[in-house]
Amino acid sequence: MINDKKIPPGQYYSNKWTIYASLGIPKIDIKNWNLEITGNIEKENKFTYKNLEDLSKNIIIEDFHCVTRWSIEKVKWEGIKLRDIINKSKPKKDSEYVMFHCNDGYTTIIPFSDAIEEKSIIALKINDEELSIEQGFPIRAVIPQLYGWKSAKWLNKIEILTKYQDGFWELEEHGGYHNIGRVDNEERFKY
Repeated sequence: MINDKKIPPGQYYSNKWTIYASLGIPKIDIKNWNLEITGNIEKENKFTYKNLEDLSKNIIIEDFHCVTRWSIEKVKWEGIKLRDIINKSKPKKDSEYVMFHCNDGYTTIIPFSDAIEEKSIIALKINDEELSIEQGFPIRAVIPQLYGWKSAKWLNKIEILTKYQDGFWELEEHGGYHNIGRVDNEERFKY
């Protein structure tokens, strides 16, 4: 899938990534790392990196938009559809949100509807290369319709929720970023 849309309001294209690691870049021991699916589900699941590598892959090519206004044009991501990972745990019908938890302690929340959207994936590769540690190795969420802080790096747990709760940047003391963060609506901040 390729995105041929024009750049959204308030954004400019950059040819260089700005790497953010507000809580520091974690050290990952891939032999002991896993991805947990927990919360409002019928069946908890754990996936090793090898388990994820063995699942069917999807490729999306989408612009990446940072809330600080820079965008990277047509990034190629390869990974597993987020909804396929979530559906393996049978989420309950009253699920409304998905909280991402990361190895560095970072969290962010997205609406359940964005998690199961066609283009939302768990990325293992960027531009045909394994993710670097700076880009979120071993895996990161990629939610193209939402600003980049929602595409959590160093992902190690996906928690399905029935009610909203703030993640790291959504907390007022960390910036009060918008609850949803939709790029096309310029949902940058709550206030």
